[in-house]
Amino acid sequence: MKKILFVVLDGLGDRPVEELGDRTPLEAADIPHLNRLAAAGEQGTVITVGKGIAPESDVAVMAILGYDPLRFHAGRGPLEALGAGLPFRDGDLALRGNFATLGSGWTIVDRRVGRNLQSAEAAELAEAVDREVRLSASGTDVVVRATSGHRCVVVMHPKEGRLSAKISNTDPAYARVGGLGVAKANAGNEVDECRPFDDSPEAWTAAELVNEFTRKSREVLDGHPVNRRRRERGDLPANVILLRDAGDHLPQAPSMQQRFGVQFGCFVEMPVERGIARLLGMTVIEVPPSADDRERVYRLWARRAIEELPRHGGLYLHLKGPDEPGHDGEYLAKRDVISVIDRAFFGELLPKIRLEQTIVAVTADHATPCALKSHSADPVPLLVAGGGAPPDGTTTFGEREAARGSIGQLFGVDIMPMLVKLAQ
Repeated sequence: MKKILFVVLDGLGDRPVEELGDRTPLEAADIPHLNRLAAAGEQGTVITVGKGIAPESDVAVMAILGYDPLRFHAGRGPLEALGAGLPFRDGDLALRGNFATLGSGWTIVDRRVGRNLQSAEAAELAEAVDREVRLSASGTDVVVRATSGHRCVVVMHPKEGRLSAKISNTDPAYARVGGLGVAKANAGNEVDECRPFDDSPEAWTAAELVNEFTRKSREVLDGHPVNRRRRERGDLPANVILLRDAGDHLPQAPSMQQRFGVQFGCFVEMPVERGIARLLGMTVIEVPPSADDRERVYRLWARRAIEELPRHGGLYLHLKGPDEPGHDGEYLAKRDVISVIDRAFFGELLPKIRLEQTIVAVTADHATPCALKSHSADPVPLLVAGGGAPPDGTTTFGEREAARGSIGQLFGVDIMPMLVKLAQ
């Protein structure tokens, strides 16, 4: 059986930008290695979750790994907790959190604290909230853990009974639709009140606890020495935690080995992808985050992939790079990080891969158009090469070129079965 190398570039998809000559950041990027791979393979487009759905990364990643999120998803919070190594049992409540900046009242000034919250600062703030916030519900403990940058995870452990995840977000940028987290097309800038979705005592209690936590954690954060120092040097304070995507249990899902007959290793940067990897029985291969030094780290990822591929049936590599400038509306930065990925990662990797023995697939979990500064429902490009599959005549890797490729348009859940079939 041939090896599978599945590379996901987070938030890669975009829309034409006038300042880039009516090209997308991907189309404008300097990507000679990906273009050569495109010329050797075939392309198509992917609706990662469903038509009209602008998915969050957890939902989209489950889908492109071959797991229908409507069957195998139970909220992002438990996956974040699993990825962060926090204890979690059925009936607990886990939520993804963002440290953010509030102005007057509950108005959000910046959803990500200017993207310059240091890991040590986030850890100190999380520890203070963890230590000082006490919830009124008898016996309910709350655990707060900083994960990466402005991100954190919050877990509530009821001493008795259980909490329900059928509650809304306090983060106004995301909604819950049919139990799935989706990005709003028009997000507000006020912290939302958490509300129950049904009349169960478990949902009402959970919503009340989330609102209480939001108020009390703000009090702790606002006067914390970390934020005093940030204000003194002109940085935004991290004085609120925006919560979303509650879950009260982990989904029951077969492992990748059981489902597809392939043991995957994975390289991931974010806790949610790490949680998904653990849930699906993939081997987590420790690598440094790319934000430290993209050029150096992407070369290191490529070298590790070359070392690890013989030890696994396949590798899943999730590179965060393009998503963040998409959220910030920085089309030049997004173009440039795609160029760095091509040069440092694919430039190091592809010359050492034998395509007749390896299936290489490159796609995205979702689009993050710079014009929207959020995820969208746009289809994303898919490139598949290797394993003796004939090229389809496409010559460059990009959204519009992919749309004319021979693969056509797929749903996310169709990708992995296709790759496994090609590898046989």
